[in-house]
Amino acid sequence: MKAMIVKEFRQMRRDKRAMGLMIGLPVMLLVIFGYAARFDVGQIQTVVVGPNAVQVSQSLDSAYDVVEVDETGDRQAVERMLRNSEVEVGIVTGTGSSTMLVDGSELFVAQSALRRIPPATQPEVLFNPNLDTAPVMVPALIGLILLFIGTVVTSLGVVREREQGTLEQLAVMPLRPVDVIVGKIAPYFLVALFDMAVVTIAGLLLFNVPFVGSWLVFGLFGLVFLFVVLGLGVAISTVSKSQGEAVQLAIMTLLPQIMLSGMIFPLESMAAGVRWIGYLLPLTWFIKGARGEFLKGPDFSALALPLALLTLMAAVVFGVAMYRFRGDLAPKRGDAAQEAPFTPAASS
Repeated sequence: MKAMIVKEFRQMRRDKRAMGLMIGLPVMLLVIFGYAARFDVGQIQTVVVGPNAVQVSQSLDSAYDVVEVDETGDRQAVERMLRNSEVEVGIVTGTGSSTMLVDGSELFVAQSALRRIPPATQPEVLFNPNLDTAPVMVPALIGLILLFIGTVVTSLGVVREREQGTLEQLAVMPLRPVDVIVGKIAPYFLVALFDMAVVTIAGLLLFNVPFVGSWLVFGLFGLVFLFVVLGLGVAISTVSKSQGEAVQLAIMTLLPQIMLSGMIFPLESMAAGVRWIGYLLPLTWFIKGARGEFLKGPDFSALALPLALLTLMAAVVFGVAMYRFRGDLAPKRGDAAQEAPFTPAASS
């Protein structure tokens, strides 16, 4: 028995990925739930406009982070800022009572703001008046489904080639690495597009989720995001020797994106030391774009930054995946080229 225990410990020590999963995953979950699992938002970006803007802004609760005070502004300007996600709450002051406009697409921010309504202020929720969960969650779930297909399913499909020995056959065929990669991911890309359409239609019909933005912009976000997650899946496959290893790495990449992207917990409520991780995750920026197009229909300029960041991530991740996959194929092709064909000796 002692020999078996020692053998098992040695085997565990050799499997560095499994050790990382057993030790790193609990630590990661502790950090995420300890610093990110909060629903109450303590800093609410706010604009105050109207003739009494200065007095009202000075009387607000400390939770309201006033980013602009404009005595000449009006309700139309506030609605534009809310639609473009420049602020989360806008207060329009007048000679009598004031109106507090709240961005309902930011569910937890809106709930926190409504618990801190300033005196003599009438609240009004825009874009999601009833503060329903479905309009906020469906765009995020679309991103989660694309993330799962692109990361997990694609990585398993490529690793399967290595396990079955067909990767060596592809290496000696007259195919460029880009041909192999595109050929492998094209079916997953098409399936993911189909799933994206199905989930979007189901969300609109089954949960009565509105869509007020541009289908073209939403589709563009989906395409770019797909390139990111498919490239991530290929990159995972290049460092995995088996499907089990690919699943382990996929889990390590999925969990942070689910927990830190704003899908479940609002980014505004996270500690600053954890929040910056969320800004490095592609799902964060897809959710911002998808929620905006579903619920608010912002100006394209308001979504330029999320789209640009997703495009940059797609170029980097896909470039790394191509480089590593090319490295996997090159040694095998070199070995095949060095094998001289057998030529029978000529008979005298």
